[in-house]
Amino acid sequence: MTFVRTKLRLEQIAPGETLQVRLKGEEPLHNVPRSAEQHGHTVLSLEPETSDDTEDGIHLLLIRREDV
Repeated sequence: MTFVRTKLRLEQIAPGETLQVRLKGEEPLHNVPRSAEQHGHTVLSLEPETSDDTEDGIHLLLIRREDV
């Protein structure tokens, strides 16, 4: 479900703009960046929100919308 919401939001912004997404949990952490790239967008960064976040913690994903 997280990627569906991300995809809908990406469709609302112009190509070249960036979208920051907060991801929580192991499944979205792996699936959302992969799915964004499969849809032709560029993953600029994926970092823990705080230095003590583990894989199950919150991560910040930065995606650049490409003209697809």
